[in-house]
Amino acid sequence: MTVNKHDKRDIALDRTEELKQRIESYLEAAKSIPTGFKMEEEYQARKKELLQFFGATEENWQDWHWQMRNRISDVGMLRKLWSLTEEEAEQIESVSEKFRWAVSPYYLSLMEPGNPGCPVRMQGIPSIRELQDNWGKLDPMAEEYTSPAPRITRRYADRLIINVTNQCAMFCRHCQRRRSIGEVDKPAPVEEIKAAIDYIRQNPEVRDVLITGGDPLTLSDEWLDWILSELDKIEHVEIKRIGSRTPVTMPQRITPELCAMLESHHPLYLNTHFNHPREVTQEALRATRMLAKAGISLGNQAVLLKGINNDPHVMKKLNHELLKIHVRPYYIFHAKPVKGTTHFVTTVQEGLEIMENLRGYTSGLAIPWYIINAPGGAGKTPLLPQYLLTMGKDYVMIRTWEGKVFRCANGNI
Repeated sequence: MTVNKHDKRDIALDRTEELKQRIESYLEAAKSIPTGFKMEEEYQARKKELLQFFGATEENWQDWHWQMRNRISDVGMLRKLWSLTEEEAEQIESVSEKFRWAVSPYYLSLMEPGNPGCPVRMQGIPSIRELQDNWGKLDPMAEEYTSPAPRITRRYADRLIINVTNQCAMFCRHCQRRRSIGEVDKPAPVEEIKAAIDYIRQNPEVRDVLITGGDPLTLSDEWLDWILSELDKIEHVEIKRIGSRTPVTMPQRITPELCAMLESHHPLYLNTHFNHPREVTQEALRATRMLAKAGISLGNQAVLLKGINNDPHVMKKLNHELLKIHVRPYYIFHAKPVKGTTHFVTTVQEGLEIMENLRGYTSGLAIPWYIINAPGGAGKTPLLPQYLLTMGKDYVMIRTWEGKVFRCANGNI
C-alpha cells in the first residue's frame, strides 16, 4: 500500500504527540527538583554568612588551602553556624566518636541547615543511623586481600589503583573507605608510593592506572606532578586516571596552576562524584570548564543512595545537569554495604527502574552504566533491564524502551 506525503506527515505528528506524553511526567517533576544553578541565590546568601563567621574574604573562599583549614568537623562549631536541637547535636556527637566527619565551608553552604532530609546535608553531616547498622562490613570489597604491593589495589588484569592519601575535602557519609580515614589526614609515605610505582613498572600488562584515595587532589600540585611524571616514564602505562570529588565538595581546588600541570600528563582522565543536581553549581562549572579546557576528559561515578537520588526523575535531572558542565555520566554504583552506611542502600529493582526511565527517554550521553560490585572484590558487574527476550538460530525477540516486542533477524539470513 502506498502512503502519500500528507499521510506520512500525519503519522509523524501523531508519533510526536505520543512521545510528548511519555516525557510529561519528567518535565513536571523537574520543575520542583532543586539544582545548584536554581539555588545560586541561596548559596550566595549562605556563603556570605560563612564568610562573616570566619572573618574571611572572597579571596580566602577561593583558596582551597583556606577551605581545607576551615573544614567544619565538630558539633560545637556546627552549632555556632546552625540552630541544632539538643537531640541532633547529641546524635552527631555520638556518631563522631566512632566515625570521623568533616565538611568544607563550600559544601556546607550548599546544605539547607533546617532540613535533615536535604540531599546534600545527608551526604556530609553524621546521622544516628550510622550507629544502627547491624549488617555492614568494614571492607566489603576485600581490598586488603587484593593488594599485592603497598598502596595498590588490583582486581583486573590490565589496570589497578594507587591509593595515595586518606585526606578528603569532605568525608562522605556513604564512603566505601571510611575504615581508612583515621583520626588525622595522612598522605601515603613516599617510600610506599615508590614501591607501588615499582610494582607497576615490573608488571607490563598494567596499561591503566587510577590514582585515588581519599582524594588525590588534596595533595600539592608538586607531589601529584611527581607521581604522574613517574607513571609517564613507564612505557606500558597507556593512560592515567584520577578519582576526585573536589569538583563537587571543594571546586576551589581546581586552579589554573593545577590544570596547567595536569595538561602536561596526557592522556589523563578524571572521574568525579556528583550525586544530586543541587551539587551542580556555578562554582562546579568553573572548575569543570577549566579541566575541560586543559583537555581532561571528565566522567561521573554517582552512587545510588536512598533518600538522595533513588528516584528516576532526580537521576535523570542530575545527568542532564552534568552534561551542561562537561561531565559525562559514567557509572551509577549500587551502594556497597559498608559498616555505618547501609541506611543508604537501595534495592536493585530501584536501580533497574532508573535505567528503564533513562534508556529511550533521554540521549545516550546521559545514560551511565548501572554497576554492582560483586562481593569480596570480584569486580564490577553491569546490570540492565531485560531487552533481549529470546534468541533462536536465525532470530532474536527484543523489547524496546516502550515495551514493544519485535522479532529481528539474527545474522544475514
